Amino acid sequence: MSVVPKQDTNRREFLRNTGRAAAASLVVAGAVPHVHAAEDNTIRLALVGCGGRGTGAAADALSTSKGPTQLVAMADVFPRRLAASHTNLQRLFAKQIDVPEDRRFLGFDAYRQAIDCLRPGDVVILTTPCAFRWVHFGYAIEKGVNVFMEKPTTVDGPSTRKMLALAEQSEGKGLKVGVGLMCRHCRARWELLDRIQDGQIGEITLLKTYRLVGPAGFCGPKPAEMSEVLYQVQQYLSFMWASGGLVHDYTSHNIDECCWMKGAWPVRAQGSGGRCHRGDAVDQNFDHYSVEYTFADGTNLFMNARNMAGCYGEFASYAHGTKGSAVISTFMHTPAKCRIYKGYNVVDSDLTWARPQPEPNPYQLEWDDLIEAIRQDKPFNEAKRGAEASLVQIMGRMAVHTGRVVSWDEALNHEVEFAPDVDKLTMDSPAPLPLRPDGNYPQPHPGVITKREY
Repeated sequence: MSVVPKQDTNRREFLRNTGRAAAASLVVAGAVPHVHAAEDNTIRLALVGCGGRGTGAAADALSTSKGPTQLVAMADVFPRRLAASHTNLQRLFAKQIDVPEDRRFLGFDAYRQAIDCLRPGDVVILTTPCAFRWVHFGYAIEKGVNVFMEKPTTVDGPSTRKMLALAEQSEGKGLKVGVGLMCRHCRARWELLDRIQDGQIGEITLLKTYRLVGPAGFCGPKPAEMSEVLYQVQQYLSFMWASGGLVHDYTSHNIDECCWMKGAWPVRAQGSGGRCHRGDAVDQNFDHYSVEYTFADGTNLFMNARNMAGCYGEFASYAHGTKGSAVISTFMHTPAKCRIYKGYNVVDSDLTWARPQPEPNPYQLEWDDLIEAIRQDKPFNEAKRGAEASLVQIMGRMAVHTGRVVSWDEALNHEVEFAPDVDKLTMDSPAPLPLRPDGNYPQPHPGVITKREY
């Protein structure tokens, strides 16, 4: 594995921190070298996907201290979402927003028009549901544009293979590509990794991570006035073709930070899960997942996810070693509050090291690192690692949904593609996932449907 230098809600709730975001947006244009031949030295941005994550990512890009940035184009399939995003960003970053009506694009092909507004050296922000990631990434590579893309980046074996091929193409073109696994940019986790590699907890024998939180990813029947395809895009966490499903989206950082500390990807997975409290929900998600990942040396990573009200909650990651243990993350994603203990009980009397507080925000650091790499033309491409991180999740999700042990190679080479024609979708297209006659969408049946996930 390569090691590349939000609260989870930092992006989604960034409007609650308007003063801080506006202050952070002040940059000194003359303090950085030229990024390309542009006379004003400003990196232009295009936002493709204007929901909460996209709007927050744009805010981070506009807040960077690494030189001037400007938003010049926006794209989405929902007019209201684009309008709301533009209004909020305009309010916070008025001097850095130049997106007139003729550069606000709507439709499934709007990404092309937005990217066409950029120059080589500029950045497109890809924050649509991840089913579209390979489509949009491919066009950005064709146009020679740098990329920031949200996690996860793939949903199944075929899309992972496409993304790995595109990653190689982007590297060949020297493009800078950031992937929103921002924990890899957390300075506290960097120091913890150094200490683990120095042997402070001994050899890692076990990793465990938890996202035990409230209900999410539920959806009821489609409103009569909305098309099926737009409904599924709007409710993307409810549909595996669009997002990989809730567990795929929600455990991205947890699994990635554990594999980073281990310094390897797991080679196989097995697990279990099910639906307990779904009421009249018709989506595809289970509401609890437990996955046992096994690394090549035989050690394990245990992932537990649950989305139920009234249950014990935990949102953290841990590493156990032959000499002690480490807290990789404490609650949500930032501040990490990384710590090392001489035993396996997280108690003050056994504490041997704790990262001083406060910590820099990794959501901002990932953008500072990307923009700095662009301006200084330093190697920076996280596309391959992002696809591999997504594959780990696919492997575990597939194991739960089929009831089988699934290997890395099987997940990567699996032939079932959830939405093979996602690049051809239009506003009038049928949805990639047909509704069943009983009013539900197809759901996993472990041990019954074993060759595919549903």
